[in-house]
Amino acid sequence: MFLVSYPVLAEQSSFGENFPVSRPEMLSSLGPVPIPSDNPQTKEKVDLGRILFFDSRLSGNGTMSCASCHLPQMGWGFADTLSLGYPGTVHWRNSQTIVNSAYYKKLFWDGSSLSLERQAASAAKGAVAGNGESDMMEARLAFVPEYRKRFAEIFGDTWPTIGNAWNAIAAFERTLVQRDTPFDRYMDGDDTALTQDEQLGLTLFSGKAGCRGCHKGPLLSDEKYYNIGVPAAWLWEEEGMAQITFRYELLAKGVTEPLYRWTKDDPGHYFITKQKADLGKFRTPSLRYTKYTAPYMHNGAFTTLDQVIDFYNAGGGVNEFGANKTPLLKPLGLTGTEKGYLKAFLLSLSGEPLEIEEPDIPLMQPLP
Repeated sequence: MFLVSYPVLAEQSSFGENFPVSRPEMLSSLGPVPIPSDNPQTKEKVDLGRILFFDSRLSGNGTMSCASCHLPQMGWGFADTLSLGYPGTVHWRNSQTIVNSAYYKKLFWDGSSLSLERQAASAAKGAVAGNGESDMMEARLAFVPEYRKRFAEIFGDTWPTIGNAWNAIAAFERTLVQRDTPFDRYMDGDDTALTQDEQLGLTLFSGKAGCRGCHKGPLLSDEKYYNIGVPAAWLWEEEGMAQITFRYELLAKGVTEPLYRWTKDDPGHYFITKQKADLGKFRTPSLRYTKYTAPYMHNGAFTTLDQVIDFYNAGGGVNEFGANKTPLLKPLGLTGTEKGYLKAFLLSLSGEPLEIEEPDIPLMQPLP
């Protein structure tokens, strides 16, 4: 516990001088990973999933792997405004980190996938992502003796099946978890785990800054959907291929003809519900591991946490679907010092970067 009195400036006077600060309700450390009963974890399955995660043969032309858009050195995401697209295309949303994704009930920014298993399949087969066909990807697996052996031992497959490839990848992704952060240690009772600046940031997070309204629970996400006024992706205005991709996605996801013709912004959760009230809404992302996952928001609108804090401090922004903007956002009036404290706390939600050694990809050989 801190025993030294902390100097309080005039603009900080609302904090008081007592440390450590109380641990807020509705926040907690991260518990064990939930494991689905129909895909139990085994070391052998995880080892297979780790290889498949980096194997580009699980795509249309054999050049795109899961790791193409979720690079370990980029926070297990993709460090650009929009994610990498299938060759000849561009993607249309920012690639989220898969660290701690095992805790989400729904995946993707719009909540379109119900499990990591389904998410892996959707990404590998998505036209502007992996663009793979199940039968072709499965056939490629069958030409790899090591895969035939592993799939038989782990799943009892006579030949590797694509469904069990997704099961193995999901099992590997459930090991990409970060629970040892300063925040977790503090919430578990270690009063020295957060610095005084970080504790002041926690007080702001739970109070004046209003973050805890949506970023709550152990994942620091309520997993609900909001329009916070993030501006449309600038690439859709300036890059022809990005505009083509965006229009393709609108058509493929079945929007109305008027919306297809006039919108220049991402409809978000509307794609799932087809309800006008959900236009421009996206799932609250977890704030964990964000130290390594810039740029931020569904379209990578902000490159730094400082920009994100300024955005919320201004009460959010304005976009095409402004009628759906959440009333929860209002100007906060945070001072420069307070924004510094808040940023310090947000950084405490990340531990050391998760790094692994990339596996050797087994070779294909003629079938016996």
